[in-house]
Order: sequence, then C-alpha cells, then structure tokens
Amino acid sequence: MPPARERPRYWKRYIAEDGTWRDDSRRPPGEDLAALRAGLGHEAGTIPAMWPFYRSAVDDRLARASKVSPEQHAEHAALALYGLHQQTIRVPMHRPGIRLGQALRQLHAKDDGKGFSPEAVDRRVKIAASATRVPALLIHLRGLVSQLRTVSQPLDYDLLEQDILAWHNSESRRRARRRWGLDYFEWSQTRDALPGDAAAR
Repeated sequence: MPPARERPRYWKRYIAEDGTWRDDSRRPPGEDLAALRAGLGHEAGTIPAMWPFYRSAVDDRLARASKVSPEQHAEHAALALYGLHQQTIRVPMHRPGIRLGQALRQLHAKDDGKGFSPEAVDRRVKIAASATRVPALLIHLRGLVSQLRTVSQPLDYDLLEQDILAWHNSESRRRARRRWGLDYFEWSQTRDALPGDAAAR
C-alpha cells in the first residue's frame, strides 16, 4: 500500500475521472461521512474518527510541538465540508473543475423557494469573501456548502482545499478572493454550462 500522503483524498476515492461514481453500488459509507462532519468547527487532529482520512504530510517539527500545518488545517476543513455536502446526496458532490465561485453562481441562479434568494446568496458570498481569518471563512463556507447541498450543486474539493490553504496568507488570499469574484460575477464574454451543473442533469 502506498504511503498515506500518496493515496487520493477521500472525496476522490469513489469517483471516476469523469466525475461519476466508479461503481454506482459503492458510494461513500454514511459512517465515513458522519466521521468527516464531526470535524466541523473543530481543529485539525482533534477528532479521532477523522484520523484515518488525513493524507497531508506531517511536519515533524510542528508535530513535536503538538501543532499542525496550514496544509493539514486546509485538508481537515475540506474533508469536514465534503462530509456535510455529500450527506444523503445520491450524485457525487466532488466534481473536478468546478471552482467554488462557479458553484455559487449556480446557487445564485436557482431562486427556487428553498429558503434563499439571489440577493441573500450575494450577501453570504460577499461576507465569506471578506473574511480575513480562516476560522471566520470556514463558518461562512459551512453555510454556503449547506445551501449548495440543497440544490445538489457539486464543486471541486481539491480546488476548495487550495482556496482554504490560500486564506492563511494575505497575498494568496487576495488571489483566491479575486478568482471567486471573477467566477461568481461571470466577468467573461461567454456563458457555457459548467460540467456537473445540477440544472444540466
């Protein structure tokens, strides 16, 4: 068996390259997803049920001081959010290539009476993007991912993990924030359907 850090992230374990289930009869077990959700609102490494799912390399110097790296923080947060997003949903909520801003743009377009309006989504996205500290960002992402779940809108959890990691540094945070804005407000010349758009299924 390859070293843990060389094995794929949990959200890829059951997914084929085209973003569908590898085997429709074999999806993430409910107990796995419950273990991941247990990490919501908690620090990386503090939930024993999540330990088997971590893949980030451990920094021995930080480990000796009982600390975790930004990479471990980001992975923990992404795992917990994935556990929330995939809960009871029959289609994969990890879909390669769909950035968070793009997924949220699809949420904004729904306005289907499920408890949110385009204006409310706008406000929540702006508040999340304005966060300057990672804990605040994660609180807002939890609410947004819950809303994405209500409309079965997937996103790319590899890219979300990178965005969360970027929030640890002011310069990379600005780049991630700019990318969210470009995707969410669609400042482009064309509007093509996203791969995995819930509306396209």
